[in-house]
Amino acid sequence: MNMTSSLDAILSAAVKSGKVPPVAAIAVDKAGVIYKGAFGPSRMDRNDTINSDAIFQLHSMTKAITGTGCMQLVEQGRISLDDDCGPLVPALANPRVLVGFEDNGKPITRPAKGVITLRRLLTHTAGFVYEQWNPGMNQWMNSTGIGRADFYKGPTTCPPLGFDPGERWEYGINIDWAGKVLEAVTNQTLDAYLNENVLAPLGMESTGFVPTEAQRARMVGVHQRQPDGNIIPVDFEHPRSAGHTFTGGGGMFGSADDYGRFMRMLLNRGSLDGIKVLRPETVDLMGQNHIGDLVMTGLPTTRPELTNAFDFFPEVDKKWGLTFMINDENLEGRRRAGSLSWAGLRNSYFWVDPASGIGGAIFFQLLPFADKNVLDVYETFERGLYAALRKT
Repeated sequence: MNMTSSLDAILSAAVKSGKVPPVAAIAVDKAGVIYKGAFGPSRMDRNDTINSDAIFQLHSMTKAITGTGCMQLVEQGRISLDDDCGPLVPALANPRVLVGFEDNGKPITRPAKGVITLRRLLTHTAGFVYEQWNPGMNQWMNSTGIGRADFYKGPTTCPPLGFDPGERWEYGINIDWAGKVLEAVTNQTLDAYLNENVLAPLGMESTGFVPTEAQRARMVGVHQRQPDGNIIPVDFEHPRSAGHTFTGGGGMFGSADDYGRFMRMLLNRGSLDGIKVLRPETVDLMGQNHIGDLVMTGLPTTRPELTNAFDFFPEVDKKWGLTFMINDENLEGRRRAGSLSWAGLRNSYFWVDPASGIGGAIFFQLLPFADKNVLDVYETFERGLYAALRKT
């Protein structure tokens, strides 16, 4: 059985079993696409078939694209990785750390020790955390009534940090704020800057923040796994429209083909089809450990309808580069040490393996995140890809 047939069999069987919703997947090397497949209807209650150009909500797979834009500014000398971002974005100028709550529920904060830099934002060491994985931030939002959409309006609605900048690693809204730093440096919206300087040069025509009506028609329906394990379709409309505030940590939509082009740019150390987006040394820098002796840890869940607790590859040490998770050791039968990867909230995942010269991504639209059945399919797909390549 050739690679296409074997990977098709893995994905189609998973969807037919009913254990996962519709799926699209892609694998690439430096030269082009080496596998692409899509299986199931566009939503589980429809009688159509998912198209190869289907569009998915990328959620946190947006982060690496934002990081690319930020690193362009570093290359140009418009900002340094270790500059204090406070003078650029007032909400970051005098950060405070959440230390607890009074008996009446009022939050208690103190001034942070240290400053918020671009490096810390891109590596999730600045101190910002996600409420769905951090009980203190979840309580802060509930007690103040300040929602995620309000965070970026100014200093009075900026949430406190979960810890002092540089003290530890914890996944959070840091790259959302990196997007605001980019906007301050460029005097452009994040949407406009990334389209002009990343998406358009790479030919990522089906990716962005604000979809056209034609793009909305290609969006895959979203699903929710119920407590009993069943999967049901749920109504969802991509929320962005012109004039909205854009954040760098999520909010993009895109197709498998487009993300394949982005991964190929990384494999080619910053260029694709003769177009340079980043310098080779910049891509190398992004793939290095930028958190030193700090370690990436697993996270609990405070919002089980949104996410499961997760700890990717607990058997190996993991570091963080400039917007990527890095596995320090080879994963047997899978990616090599030094691979870059991350994910999106509705169970989409990607990895780029420079040592092997390949990358892959798999896209579902299912909550909660880190779904066990999805992760099993993801692993099986990755193993199947490497096994097939060993035979060629």
